[in-house]
Amino acid sequence: MKISFHGAARTVTGSKHIITLSNGKQLLLDCGMFQGMGRETNELNNNFGFDPAAIDYMILSHAHVDHSGLIPKLVKDGFKGKIYATPATRDLAAALLEDSAGIQENDIKFENKRRSLLNLPLLSPLYTTAEAMASLDSFWVVEYHEWIEIDKDISFCFTDAGHIIGSACVHLRIKENDKMVRITFSGDVGRYRDVILRSPETFEQADYIILESTYGDSLHDHYHPTIDTLLHWIESTCLKDKGKLIIPAFSVGRTQEILYALNQLEIERRLPDLEYFLDSPLSIKATQIIKRYPKYFNSRIQKILQTDNDPFSFKGLRLVKSVDESKMLNFYNKPCVIISASGMAEAGRIKHHISNNIENHRNAILMTGYCEPNSLGARLLRKPEEVTIFGQTHQVNANIGEMRSMSAHGDYEDLLQFLACQNPKQVKQIFLVHGEYDVQQHFKNTLMKKDFEVSIPDQHQSIGLTL
Repeated sequence: MKISFHGAARTVTGSKHIITLSNGKQLLLDCGMFQGMGRETNELNNNFGFDPAAIDYMILSHAHVDHSGLIPKLVKDGFKGKIYATPATRDLAAALLEDSAGIQENDIKFENKRRSLLNLPLLSPLYTTAEAMASLDSFWVVEYHEWIEIDKDISFCFTDAGHIIGSACVHLRIKENDKMVRITFSGDVGRYRDVILRSPETFEQADYIILESTYGDSLHDHYHPTIDTLLHWIESTCLKDKGKLIIPAFSVGRTQEILYALNQLEIERRLPDLEYFLDSPLSIKATQIIKRYPKYFNSRIQKILQTDNDPFSFKGLRLVKSVDESKMLNFYNKPCVIISASGMAEAGRIKHHISNNIENHRNAILMTGYCEPNSLGARLLRKPEEVTIFGQTHQVNANIGEMRSMSAHGDYEDLLQFLACQNPKQVKQIFLVHGEYDVQQHFKNTLMKKDFEVSIPDQHQSIGLTL
C-alpha cells in the first residue's frame, strides 16, 4: 500500500491524495483546484499527475474549491466511480462548482477575444457549467459517524472537522494481506472556539495521519475578538474617514462569520447606521444553504436561534446579485461596507472593488483569511506602494488591514488538541500537507517533540506504508 500526494504538498491549495492498494485499487482523497499560484496555476490545474480513469473511488472532505474544484475535470477525464461526501458538502459543492465553471467560462471568453485579434490559438475552460452539473451525479451522500463499506477491503466514516458546514475528517479502515491499516485524513481542521460551528471531534486511533498544517507555526489572535475588531474598522473607515470598507471574504465560512458578527453588533445596539452590501451571488446562495443545516451549529448559536431566526441578517444589509447592481456600487458615494468574494482577492467581484477603491486614502481593504503568497490579497498585505490589477498599475493609498482572529483553520494549538486523542507511539507516520513548506518544517519540529514521526511529502511523491 502506498500514498501519493498530488496537491497541497508543500503548498496550501490543490488538495489531492491517492491511496493505492497492492491489488491496484485507487482511492482519491479530495480533488482540489490550485489557487493563487501565479503563472503556475493553470499548468497545475491542467495536469493531475495521475490518470483519472484509474481512480476507483473518491472521498471529499469538504466543499471549498481548493478541495473540490477539479471534480468536474476528474469526471470529464474518465473517473467513473462514486464521490462520497456529507449532505451539506454535496449541496455546497454544487453551488461552488457551478460558480467556478461560470468564472472560467467568462474569463476564457474575455481572453479568447484578445487571442483571436492576435491570431493565437483559442483556449478552453477546465470544465463548463454543464460538465460541473453533470459531475454531481457521481456524489453519494454519507452522514457523520456512519461506517460505509466501499468494498470488501475499504470502509470509512466521517467525523465533524469543524471547519465549514459539512466539513469532515475521513477515517479509513483498509484490509491488506489479512492486516488492518487505519488511516485518518484530517481535511481542514477547524477551531475549538469557533463562533458558529461545533468543535472538531475526537477519533479512533490511527496508524497513519494525513494532516493539514496551514497555521502550523502561528496562533490566532484570541485577545481582540472579531466583533470588536470589525467594529473598529467600520468606525475608523466609514465614520471617521467617510470612506468605503472593502472586505474580501470566502463565500463559504468567512462570509457567514462576518454577517454573524454584524448581526451581533446590531443585537448589542453597536452597529453603525450604514449600508452593508453583500456583493456575491455565490455568498448569498451559500448562506441560504448553510441556514438549512442548523444542526451543525454549536450550542451557542442553537440558543440564539431561539430568539433570532436569522443570525446572518441585520438592519442595513443589502444583497447584490446582478452585475449591473455591482457596477453601480462604483458610483455609491456614501460611506459603506462592501463584502465580496473571493477571500484571496484573486477573482470575482472583489477584485473590481479593490481596483476601483484602492487609490482613495479614505477607503480601507480588510483581509479576513489566508492568502496564497502570490495572490492579490497577499501582495496587498505586504503594503506595497503600488499594485497591478487587471494589467493596470494602481497607487496603494487605501489603508490595508488584516483580521488575524478570523480563520476557519485551527492554529497550531488547535491542531495539537486535534491530535490529543492519539497515542503517538501507535501512529507510524504523520504526513503534513496543506501548508507552506517553512510553516510545515516548524510544525514538524513541534510534533516531533510530542514523539510523533513526521514527514513532509513533495508534489507527486509516493510513499510506501508498512503494515
